[in-house]
Amino acid sequence: MTASAGFIRLLNAKVDIYHNAKICGNWQINAHHVGRTCFHVVTEGMCLLALPGQADCVLRTGDLVLFPKEIEHTLMPVDPLAGEQQHLPYVQAQHLEGTGLLCASVQLNHGAGRYLLDAIPEVLIIRNNSANAWLSPLTELLRIEHYQQGPLGDVVIQRLCELMFTYPMANCIEDSTVQTGLLALYAHPRLSAAIQAMHDHPSKSWSLEALAQQAAMSRTAFATAFKELSGWTPMQYLTWWRMQLAWHLLADGEPVAIVADKIGYQSEAAFSRAFKSEFKQTAGEVRRGARN
Repeated sequence: MTASAGFIRLLNAKVDIYHNAKICGNWQINAHHVGRTCFHVVTEGMCLLALPGQADCVLRTGDLVLFPKEIEHTLMPVDPLAGEQQHLPYVQAQHLEGTGLLCASVQLNHGAGRYLLDAIPEVLIIRNNSANAWLSPLTELLRIEHYQQGPLGDVVIQRLCELMFTYPMANCIEDSTVQTGLLALYAHPRLSAAIQAMHDHPSKSWSLEALAQQAAMSRTAFATAFKELSGWTPMQYLTWWRMQLAWHLLADGEPVAIVADKIGYQSEAAFSRAFKSEFKQTAGEVRRGARN
């Protein structure tokens, strides 16, 4: 697992599909909930995306637009259509002129998600082309489910939508869309090796020298590059990562003592102090909240 994959997995993203139909007639859809993470994917036909202060953008079949924090926007037909706006099942509307549109909101069930959402552009337009080879097969699978209407259709569509979110998030990190800050570490050709080592072995008693060796850098060069890129020292990152992992494990119901051991704390008391300092909640409160 890469460093970025470990981070994205930690976020435990959950997708809620709030629209999945073919829209016919002279239709228009406006922003659903400003500030919420969401995406739209065109499953059939095309439409216009209008953003305030920007030129209209044509979205074609398979194109995806993602808002880390939804801003005002409007979706509409490229050319005005006749009749009243209708949202119809794909099978019922397969011979009608219109646009297939799937819209979903995303909930990141871990506080570390803010580092991702704050770092990427306010809107990502991801084209269905060879540069995004993952998008075409996902769109085709959505189309198949829309028309086959199998017994597991809703479950399959849900999983496909989770991938629709995960792929662009991983690409933003690995393709260096994020230039500075915490997430830029994951794209760095050398520092990411040290990050991955911390992710793979959080309980290990890491020294600065050992982490520098993972990055194939001198101790001084490693510490300097890490600080300049992220604003954190390697040991600050290690502590932060351990706490994020601890939250994830506690939220899954694991006992505090076991979690402390898994992330490298020999003393449950020391772990509990560090956890409360990070989250302003006790480890026991997080675990009890998960069990209620």
